[in-house]
Amino acid sequence: MSPTPHRTAVVLGAGPGLGMSVAHRFGREGYAVALVSRTDTRHAGYLASLAAAGVDATAHVADVRDHASLMSALDTIAEHHGSIDFVHYGPSAVGPDALPTAITEADAASVRTAMSWVYPAVDVVAKVLPGMRERGSGGFLFASGISAVRPMPVLGSLAVSAAALRHYALTLNAGLEGSGVYAGALIIGGVVERGDIHRMVTARPEEFGEVGAGTLDSDDLADTAWGLHAERDRPEAVVPAFG
Repeated sequence: MSPTPHRTAVVLGAGPGLGMSVAHRFGREGYAVALVSRTDTRHAGYLASLAAAGVDATAHVADVRDHASLMSALDTIAEHHGSIDFVHYGPSAVGPDALPTAITEADAASVRTAMSWVYPAVDVVAKVLPGMRERGSGGFLFASGISAVRPMPVLGSLAVSAAALRHYALTLNAGLEGSGVYAGALIIGGVVERGDIHRMVTARPEEFGEVGAGTLDSDDLADTAWGLHAERDRPEAVVPAFG
């Protein structure tokens, strides 16, 4: 039996929740992993965790909204690993300054700010897709929030960007039919456990309330992400914390 070809998964927006769960899940499937996040503060811990699981991994610093640093990171990853065979796109803004305003208070400026997290997804595809099409294999998965499919006025401009990212993923999926390259959307309907947002909201119940049953296990979401990519029988999965 011939050996499994070397494959590399890039996790954009790598954090302690979904990003690391995706890294471990794809690592178990034999992928090398390249983590990309805005700072290297937690990279040593991430790499140690992956190394302990037997996963070949590297870590890179780039803000996806900085086009030059994003493209440079992808170049470095491709040079080091030889190819980019899967991209998980899941960066997000975290912190009090990133909290949304209601849709009735949103203006064009707030929508433009929210959309600044969507445009880099298109840049990533434009950069990586030609190599995937040449090889006839590969995949992209875009993580988006439940407001992409359900009206949630409280999320304001973030709902606009979530819907835009989802529709981009679905349209890309249709456009890639028959190419050997997959694109899909993972719609997350809850607070991801172990992630930065989960840590922020659970630390401030007086402001955000009790999260309670509104959480989703990041490992379960990573299993869903792998299933989408491996089975390729649907363009998206919607995973709500509530029915």
